Amino acid sequence: MRNLISNTNIDFMGMRKPAWILSGVLLALALVFILARGLNFGLDFTGGNIIEVGYPETADLNRIRETLAASGLPDASVQNFGTSRDVLIRIAPQEEGADRAKLSQQVLDVLSGTTDGELDMRRVEFVGPQVGEALREQGGLAILSALFAIVVYIWFRFEKKFSVGSVLALVHDVVITVGIFALFQLDFDLTVLAAILAVIGYSLNDTIVVFDRIRENFRGMRRGSPAEVINTSVNQTLSRTVITSLTTLMVLLCLFIFGGKIISGFALALIIGVVVGTYSSIFVASTAVLALGITREELMPVEKEGADMESVP
Repeated sequence: MRNLISNTNIDFMGMRKPAWILSGVLLALALVFILARGLNFGLDFTGGNIIEVGYPETADLNRIRETLAASGLPDASVQNFGTSRDVLIRIAPQEEGADRAKLSQQVLDVLSGTTDGELDMRRVEFVGPQVGEALREQGGLAILSALFAIVVYIWFRFEKKFSVGSVLALVHDVVITVGIFALFQLDFDLTVLAAILAVIGYSLNDTIVVFDRIRENFRGMRRGSPAEVINTSVNQTLSRTVITSLTTLMVLLCLFIFGGKIISGFALALIIGVVVGTYSSIFVASTAVLALGITREELMPVEKEGADMESVP
């Protein structure tokens, strides 16, 4: 695989204008979907009822979901909690004034038909919408804090124009990923938020690899325009980028297909993020650095004052 994509000479910088148009259209559509349709927040953000039930044997989660859906609770979230015999059920907020104790007893009565043994009602809790709103705010602050920390790191590690390019790529990845969730009204819960933060880390890692090679080539290649140097750098790191993305996608596809409903949103967000992040490290971050007018002089190491005098015996 590595030999198939080595020694490439693809003119990525020559394709930057069509790439900018594509990215601009995708970003515009994503923002429209987010603002017009909004996100389908899960119970982590909206609040609701949490019921923990103990089974005498291994619980059949699919059968529990089907039973709850048939009883009028199609949106109930069902997952194992601790062992395979412990089940955590999350139910969306009911009508104002609804008796939560009655709801928990109703769930227990419905689930009694899914096992021959006796069920153990271990915990009943209610998470209010105020808690969900606080989680939404904290999640947004977490993303903004991560982006700010990245700007500071790239600024000191490379150069300020690189920091602008990296943040543009990260915003590009996050907005498009969230926009797809808004378009299809997929559940957006804490696991998806964790996946968004993981996408930021993955995309940043890929971008830094490309930036590091760009800096090395600006210092080592005495000839060639900035576009040619960046093109060479992207081509040199292409095999690493493609192989890393493909192997990561293989794992994520297995999680999405075989991981079950609980982890499907997490896996899907990462799949979208990896694909978009691979694209952005080449066509957004690198082209943004070129558009900002990076020069060889800006990346040359700064000579210490008096270095020439110290070299004289």
